[in-house]
Amino acid sequence: MSGRKMSREWFSLDELARQLGRDRREIEKLVQRGRIPGRKMAGEWQFHPTEITHWLEQEMREYTDRELAVLEQTHRSAEFTDAHPVAALLRPETVQVPLEARTKRSVLESLVELAGRTWEVWQPAALLAAIQERETVLSTAFENGVAIPHPRNPVPDTLGQSVIAYGRLPSGIAFGAPHRVMTDMFFLVVCRDSRTHLHVLARLGRMLQTPGFIEDLRAIDDSAGSYEYIVQADQQIIA
Repeated sequence: MSGRKMSREWFSLDELARQLGRDRREIEKLVQRGRIPGRKMAGEWQFHPTEITHWLEQEMREYTDRELAVLEQTHRSAEFTDAHPVAALLRPETVQVPLEARTKRSVLESLVELAGRTWEVWQPAALLAAIQERETVLSTAFENGVAIPHPRNPVPDTLGQSVIAYGRLPSGIAFGAPHRVMTDMFFLVVCRDSRTHLHVLARLGRMLQTPGFIEDLRAIDDSAGSYEYIVQADQQIIA
């Protein structure tokens, strides 16, 4: 493999440090301890973008608002014309409260159907299969009753543009959250590339950490009010 080809397919240690917005020496220590997936090639650490994306998804669960903000900055997507990615990808027609579903599968089917109202979903069956595959690896549900279903890898062939859908059930269901917590709120995130995907996940993480956000959103019992509240919450976060 030539050095030029490698540079396109793998991150160097310096490139990864810039991607994460962290000091190179700190990253190198974490890699040497096995905390970050990487491998040595020709004596230099190299990192596969897909492996780093999967690793980041799990790390972000424990990130502070400041750490998520840094991740947002380093993964800011050109897909957005402003600094509010959730507001940009969520639409009134992709929000449904209450969401009519009773099982994990029917929740995912309903969310894909919501996303399809934008006419941006070209292959709903393939998209649903990708989302279900991600759930078999590790549930996207959190201990706060919220889940963020998404494909394990970008699915550009199934989409015209990236999209977010939101739904809330009248009561929670078993969705795989830690400690058997029931899940009733769902943000479906479907993006065309990893950069947009991580940008959106970081912003959603910050919104979920905002005091009162989950409780206030859970108390809204209609689609229009839920959409307006989510958009306003996104716009109030300082980039």
